Amino acid sequence: MMPTLADWSIRSATPRDVAAVLALWRAAGGPASPTDNPDGLARLLRRDRDGLLVADCGGVPIASLIVVWDGWRGNFYRLAVRPERRREGIATALVRAGERRLGALGAVRLSAVVAEGDPGALEFWRAAGYRRQPDRTRFVRHLRA
Repeated sequence: MMPTLADWSIRSATPRDVAAVLALWRAAGGPASPTDNPDGLARLLRRDRDGLLVADCGGVPIASLIVVWDGWRGNFYRLAVRPERRREGIATALVRAGERRLGALGAVRLSAVVAEGDPGALEFWRAAGYRRQPDRTRFVRHLRA
């Protein structure tokens, strides 16, 4: 049976979702980050209660997107959809919800951090209307191990 749009909805994550979101990220694959832990996600939700959107199906997150507004620019991180729920429009709905949220906060420019080695993710963001910024490279330094 193909799921219908009515079997999921988008909402802001709560602290009760932390373990399920971490499990979702593991199931979805992609590179891990040092902040992929309960404390890291709890810190995000304390700072911005709407900073993590989830697609909820029966009380269980089946997809997620980190939506960050720093007062200057909007950023998306960690778009993840359970493998068996891909190609249903869930990721697009999450991104559009994030765009609405960031636009309402005053963002005029959005960016998404995407794993370089994931051609499906790269194509998704292109199809969603985003373009690579060829003149920029992201540098990262971990402050804690």
